[in-house]
Amino acid sequence: MDGILPLWKERGMTSHDCVFKLRKILQTKKVGHGGTLDPDVDGVLPICIGKGTKVIEYLQDSGKIYEGEITLGFSTTTEDRSGDVVETKMVDSPLSEDEVDQMMATFIGKIKQVPPMYSAVKVNGKRLYEYARAGETVERPEREALIESFKRTTELIYDEENKTQSWRFQVTCGKGTYVRTLAVDLGGKLGYPAHMSDLTRLASGGFSVGQAVTLAQVSELMEKDQIDQALQPIEEAMKDFPRIDLTDVDWQKVKNGQVLPMKDFGLKKMPADLIAFFYQNQLVSLYGQHPEKNWLLKPSKVIRNEV
Repeated sequence: MDGILPLWKERGMTSHDCVFKLRKILQTKKVGHGGTLDPDVDGVLPICIGKGTKVIEYLQDSGKIYEGEITLGFSTTTEDRSGDVVETKMVDSPLSEDEVDQMMATFIGKIKQVPPMYSAVKVNGKRLYEYARAGETVERPEREALIESFKRTTELIYDEENKTQSWRFQVTCGKGTYVRTLAVDLGGKLGYPAHMSDLTRLASGGFSVGQAVTLAQVSELMEKDQIDQALQPIEEAMKDFPRIDLTDVDWQKVKNGQVLPMKDFGLKKMPADLIAFFYQNQLVSLYGQHPEKNWLLKPSKVIRNEV
């Protein structure tokens, strides 16, 4: 069984929980996920199976779309609703929609983020959440994130009793973006402690809500021997990469891992970091530029050596 399964991860489960359960359901050990989702977050989690595990890193590098809710008035240890409250400032005078929209627009483009303490980023060989659970703090490296779109999708809701203000949003972002931190940083610019009070991932790795299936649906499809209905081809993960279709002669060279001149494929320079080689409509190998001889292509990852 080879391919990619767009899973709808339900809340209360870690991404690893999903992989563990799917290994049993699908009766195969070669299962991995293409991008972590926090336990409190539901949404699209691409699962790579069999030879599909060879393209995990490229799914993780792809853009994502989320929808969620930001709440002003207090911040938490985890930057979402599951954490302990660390700072409070009542919203005595509700903000206007124009104020919020204008500030959200300032986040579009390349931004800097400091990863939350409750995250899997490693500092000095240890994950940040390990420091956080031990009650330790550590200097966190600033990272760059790309925000393609960040917009409010509902009216602002003011809670008169608790003196908080919330609204729902949708964000399209690049790899490594912390949406929790986006909510906190937006609140800071608006003058209030804030947290991400709800989050759902609508798309990841080129797969969207409409393609996703739950664990229960996967079990049902396996029982009926219809899992192919949900399984997407490996090729889907590389659809945005430059593609070259190989001749029979070229295929013999590629399957043996040979270094190849760019000119053999009409290339004067690399069109991107990697080129996807296809043979008989199947993804067989990924080639990149040779590190020393820039007129040559060098195999980066072999996906199939037989078709």
